[in-house]
Amino acid sequence: MTMTEKILAHAAGEREVHPGQLIMADLDMVLGNDITSPVAIREFPKFGKEHVFDRDKVALVPDHFTPNKDIKAAEQCLQVRQFARCECISNYFEVGEVGIEHALLPEKGLVTAGDVVIGADSHTCTYGALGAFSTGVGSTDMAAGMAIGKAWFKVPSAIRFNLAGKLGPMVSGKDVILHIIGMIGVDGALYKAMEFSGPGVENLTMDDRFTISNMAIEAGAKCGIFPVDGRTLAYLRESGAKEPKIFEADADAEYERTIDIDLASIPPTVAYPHLPENTHPAKEGKDIAIDQVVIGSCTNGRISDLRAAAEILSGRHVHEGVRCIIIPATQKIWKQAMHEGLFDIFIDAGCVVSTPTCGPCLGGHMGILAKGERCVSTTNRNFVGRMGHPGSEVYLASPYTAAASAVTGRITDPEDFI
Repeated sequence: MTMTEKILAHAAGEREVHPGQLIMADLDMVLGNDITSPVAIREFPKFGKEHVFDRDKVALVPDHFTPNKDIKAAEQCLQVRQFARCECISNYFEVGEVGIEHALLPEKGLVTAGDVVIGADSHTCTYGALGAFSTGVGSTDMAAGMAIGKAWFKVPSAIRFNLAGKLGPMVSGKDVILHIIGMIGVDGALYKAMEFSGPGVENLTMDDRFTISNMAIEAGAKCGIFPVDGRTLAYLRESGAKEPKIFEADADAEYERTIDIDLASIPPTVAYPHLPENTHPAKEGKDIAIDQVVIGSCTNGRISDLRAAAEILSGRHVHEGVRCIIIPATQKIWKQAMHEGLFDIFIDAGCVVSTPTCGPCLGGHMGILAKGERCVSTTNRNFVGRMGHPGSEVYLASPYTAAASAVTGRITDPEDFI
């Protein structure tokens, strides 16, 4: 079996499972945010349960439109807050304690290797970096998960990505996943597991892996998952996660195909509008002027991402007419960046620093685009109207590339700054 199949078989109490098989699996965590949870909360009573199946295995994180951007957002957050209080939910994180959900849960040790996690947010696949099976679901599936602690799945077939080599300077996990999506397309892994393996894995940081797993959904995948190695175990120990359940793919596991990736060959990469598969080397964008840069999100708002941006911005200034918005993904990251002096670098460069929020990523607030405006963003989607007006454009890039573009006012290869 593949790694994904082994995790699902264990959760379903089966000796083995096969692609296409329907199973009912036990859940280790059920996640929702301020947009998706209200629907699940309204559906919850229909399951005839007085309370959630386990108050320690439900996480509610109002992070999308918070701090509340308008009355509707406030009412949605109120509904989530009241439900969390009524159910005594252990893992409820709001303003002051909040972080962007997919950065916050790993940081707090709420997910470990071998877990099965569902979340009413498509980027729940992030936790595959920890060797967990995690995937996004609809709000009604979230309601069912909260009620009975189980979810049904069709076991996905898998594609193996055999990684070799090391990334070049100012190239990161964001460039890797954009490169892969550019190769296989936004439906190239539709309802499949993207399993990453090979000698190159050890050269990827945990933050690289989080970013790659996070954007597996942008290739249509059910999950993106990494093997559990020394880096993984060190991260889990540091975060205080519970004892991991380590599963490894069998040597004779069956994959739909294997794709070899030489990490050293990947350049700084940018996804042009309006799909993540529309990728180009950053060096080709010199004629594309921009109006805004966003550095943050569940994809690239971790401390390593902020350090990368600061490396470019230190001693430089944002180009005239460009707005640069920095959004640390959690309060812990925010505080760490402040103490490291990164905020001084950002503010001296003419940037603004926000409290943790998903905000501009989904066109919510804190950076909405007007008609005709262009933004280079470290977020994960660049669909039509994703960050504001349908006539605006979003270019997806790494923190290195985004910061370099903020300085020049055009899409820029960060290697130009070496």
